[in-house]
Amino acid sequence: MILTVVLFLASAGAIYLACEFFVNAVEWLGKRLNLAATATGTVLAAFGTALPESAVTFTAVVLGRSPEERDLGVGAAVGGPLVLATVAYAVVGFTLLANRNRVPRGDARVAIDQRRLSRDQEWFAIIFACTVGLGLVSFALKPWLAVLLVLAYAAYVWRELRGGETAPEEHDLEPLKFRPRTLEPSLGWVVAQTIAALAVIAVASRVFVGQLEHIGAALGMAPHVVALLLSPVATELPETLNALIWVRQGKERLALANISGAMMIQATIPSALGLYFTPWMFDEPLLVAGLVTATAIVLLWLLFRRGAMTGRALASVGLLYAVFAAYALWHFYRLSSPPALP
Repeated sequence: MILTVVLFLASAGAIYLACEFFVNAVEWLGKRLNLAATATGTVLAAFGTALPESAVTFTAVVLGRSPEERDLGVGAAVGGPLVLATVAYAVVGFTLLANRNRVPRGDARVAIDQRRLSRDQEWFAIIFACTVGLGLVSFALKPWLAVLLVLAYAAYVWRELRGGETAPEEHDLEPLKFRPRTLEPSLGWVVAQTIAALAVIAVASRVFVGQLEHIGAALGMAPHVVALLLSPVATELPETLNALIWVRQGKERLALANISGAMMIQATIPSALGLYFTPWMFDEPLLVAGLVTATAIVLLWLLFRRGAMTGRALASVGLLYAVFAAYALWHFYRLSSPPALP
């Protein structure tokens, strides 16, 4: 158990340090590709940081040999959007509040294009509602609908890249960590740092998830608890840490774009894998997770659409995850308790 705790803490630290290198590299990559700041967050950063959870889902549903392993993959596919829509946004909110001295607008209106982010919530809400609905029915052609999810993500990426937004602010770019003395690092060094950081994130995230599973087993948690609570929190750690780093640098636009982009990936690619390789039928906890996620998205959409999003409002969304966690623990405790004697 001591080794598990040591590996748990070491892998978490490695993920954080790797994310520092990743966000630094992806900003330079966005500049080199002449992408807007929002597109940099929703496409480049989101695609990179979504690799750990996509790998977990792929390994579980494609290579898994037992129903428990496949359950872990389906739970991660559903739990990922839940964590992003609640915990990740809450981290941005709390960080804004904690850094209000350096970022004076921390508890005022978040100074970004909120209407654009509200459209991201609309895209996600429609696709996520379809994936949850498919989890309630069974028919022969259902696995092939996975292709539509992949096409939906491709359409989203196309829209982001053609968004027409101005290029990101370049004066805020820190030197590339692999070439700290070079004012304009070459594309090769930028790509090398990006790939190296992603490799560390992927390996460390895998170790982190493994230790969480060991901790869950040691505490007597059922596989579904690990799938819906522990594993998604671990695999969404890169996105959450990216958001924390960017907000501390005063770059809320990149932070929020990274989360919304990661949510779109989670609603399509892992869900497509689960839809194709598993029966994709939801039980009560999965359905409740979907409903809590939908509630968070509606709240986020309303606030972004009205331009009324603040640090405090973002932080409050995290309460929904606490509600779901309490329900999930109660549900599995109820199932694991021996029946009362007559």
